Amino acid sequence: MLTVDLSGKKALVTGASTGIGRAIALALARNGADVVVNYRSSKSAAEELARDIRAMGRRSLAIQADVSRKPDVERLFAEAEAPLGPTLDILVNNAGALISRELTAVMKEETFDRVVAVNFKSVFLCSQAAIPRLVDGSGRVINLTSVAARNGGGPGAGVYAASKAAVSCFTKNLARELAPRGITVNGIAPGVIATPFHEKYSTPELMQRFAANTPLGHNGVADDCVGATLFLVSPEAGFITGETIEVNGGMLMD
Repeated sequence: MLTVDLSGKKALVTGASTGIGRAIALALARNGADVVVNYRSSKSAAEELARDIRAMGRRSLAIQADVSRKPDVERLFAEAEAPLGPTLDILVNNAGALISRELTAVMKEETFDRVVAVNFKSVFLCSQAAIPRLVDGSGRVINLTSVAARNGGGPGAGVYAASKAAVSCFTKNLARELAPRGITVNGIAPGVIATPFHEKYSTPELMQRFAANTPLGHNGVADDCVGATLFLVSPEAGFITGETIEVNGGMLMD
């Protein structure tokens, strides 16, 4: 696995208690970073992750916050200063959810609002809170988008796909805003990754169909997103900004 020297770096990962967020948080810690673990409802998993990170000799704290709500985001970043201090090196906007698979014809307005809030508004709010804290010259923002942002999404996932497309577009704009400070902003677009996300929203039959439509012949796992993350936070990626790395097994190719 790729290794990067992140000694002394401070990171905050949203939606980090399970799945891709958990894999990224562990990888950042293994490579030397102190990590704040954000979660919304999976308290025991988040606290276990924070303990595992502290066992590596890193600083870590699990903080509950619904990152689609501004008061929660403000509290999250304020509480993160206890273990990390007032500055931040790495922000990983990972929190997101499908909420439910619903066709446009029957989706309720409140469901639409929740999907957009948890997937896109959360990225905006956390990025906004991070901007004054990010370290000039080396700060990194990584936004988790999705292959759905470009292929329209699977069954009943149209609004989810659109919200992720918004994240991809916002990534480019934020990259331009922060470039004068030497801060890079990039995205990672996972394909179908076998995580609790799909355990909740995708049947085994649908997962088999996704795998069959992937040129590599199988769905991904959370650790498949780690290498791209470590590269983007490394000094070697210092001249890369506004880009999105596709991690999808060939499901979508340019």
